[in-house]
Amino acid sequence: MPIGSRLRGLLMPFQRLADALCDPVRRDRAALGLVVFYVAAWTLYGVLAKGSQGIHFDMAELADLSQHTVLGNAKNPPFAMWVTAAWFAIFPRADWAFYLLAMSGVGVALWAAWRLFGMWLDGEKRVLALLVLTFLPLLTFHALKFNNNALMIPLWALTTLWFVRSYETRRSIDAALAGLAAAACMLTKYWSVFLMAGLALAALSDRRRESYFRSKAPWITACVGVLALAPHLAWLVSNRFPSFAYALAVHGGRTVGGAIKASIGYLGGIAAYGAIPAAITLAAARPPRAVLADMLLPSDERVRFAAVAFWTSLLLPVAVALGMGTEIVALWTMPAWTLLPVLLLWSPKLTVTREALVRVLALAILFPIGAVLAAPFIALAIHRAPEPGAGAYYQPVAQATQQAWRAITGAPLRYIGGEGDLAYGVAFYLPDRPTAFPDLNRFMAPWVEPSEVTRDGIALVCPMEAEGCVEKMRGYAANAARFSIDEVSLSNRYLGRDGAPKRFLIIVVAPQNLLANATKSPLSNGERAD
Repeated sequence: MPIGSRLRGLLMPFQRLADALCDPVRRDRAALGLVVFYVAAWTLYGVLAKGSQGIHFDMAELADLSQHTVLGNAKNPPFAMWVTAAWFAIFPRADWAFYLLAMSGVGVALWAAWRLFGMWLDGEKRVLALLVLTFLPLLTFHALKFNNNALMIPLWALTTLWFVRSYETRRSIDAALAGLAAAACMLTKYWSVFLMAGLALAALSDRRRESYFRSKAPWITACVGVLALAPHLAWLVSNRFPSFAYALAVHGGRTVGGAIKASIGYLGGIAAYGAIPAAITLAAARPPRAVLADMLLPSDERVRFAAVAFWTSLLLPVAVALGMGTEIVALWTMPAWTLLPVLLLWSPKLTVTREALVRVLALAILFPIGAVLAAPFIALAIHRAPEPGAGAYYQPVAQATQQAWRAITGAPLRYIGGEGDLAYGVAFYLPDRPTAFPDLNRFMAPWVEPSEVTRDGIALVCPMEAEGCVEKMRGYAANAARFSIDEVSLSNRYLGRDGAPKRFLIIVVAPQNLLANATKSPLSNGERAD
């Protein structure tokens, strides 16, 4: 059989799927099925590839913060905490559930993008627009780390969808949803102000602006957004803007040279991310040179609206960073890429053949399947590494901490303190779901009352190489009436093999007025002091 005939035979299932995706009657159902496959495949990849590790520190931190119903915290606005709390009210507190949450958010973003693309693109172009997004590392490997950046992916997509709809139709429901979604964006990360600026500038620069601003749509959007933000704004004022202060302390204070260097790195990063969908589009469509300039600044007014929103949200941070002397990172653009395929594919001079679409579709499906097949080997390689990462030790330290605590008392473990990242990571895997008290710092955990810690006791954990943490935790324990100290060597076990060992300090401070029931350390390689 000729090679061409064999290739056509292998591509036949993808041909049928492409037919369904381009069929006006079946396309929405087919696109939804493709998105569900994408979510399932990358969730499975996360479970397998990260099977030799624990969850990322950001995820553990969110899981801890989600146990406290507050309007803000020292680092970020509260919406990611609320979403995490709602998710784990339904799903078990497990690694796989966290990866499912992360990829479900990406799935929502892809579905919103599909609906959004329908306003500018049709047929093969609309399908290709969806497919090129699925190759972005920001929506695959990076998105598996659920944090405030990852949550912005679906929220920016939904805000853009509903805002564009409200601009085009003036419908009150779309305007209200746009305001609500915009507020959710700001309640997730203040970086979302760049999306708001992009959409606002797109509306103001469009020739239809007079009709839009005379309608009730923009005022509904603004009122709903402000009302949804009001409680958090009041919290910020009453608490003297702690999350602003934290962001400036971590990313601000750069010299002119430092800000320029960070901005160059940011621009290089977004160029690298954008090159992936651009390369796929160019390979599939092979546009004439005349189209290339129109991709950057479209001549069509409706598409130019999308271009202004896209480029503003992506490039305005550079001007702000240079003006304020702050650091910016390309990874923060995770949610900003939804409109790029529109700019790449809108031109009437550009044609996407069904044959080219089928090949990209096949690649888009085989890519996550290949990643899933490679995932166990990735997990094993990480497990065998001399430095497998901090997450690999969260579960072993949690098990050792639980054992040491149970040797002292049968009371629930309410608090886990010590080195910040480790305290959050260990807390996630402890069955009593204790509150993390990172570095014994109430700025990071204002809900922790010292008197309650004294009453209920606390476990403290540090890597032995973190000398400052070890000294501070030993000093804290020395003031307690009864405590145990263990230095232990721990490693993660995966597929019957132990990973690289690492030494940790585990201190258990007994609850007040509670007699210890252990006279010997439960950890064989530790030392005990009472």
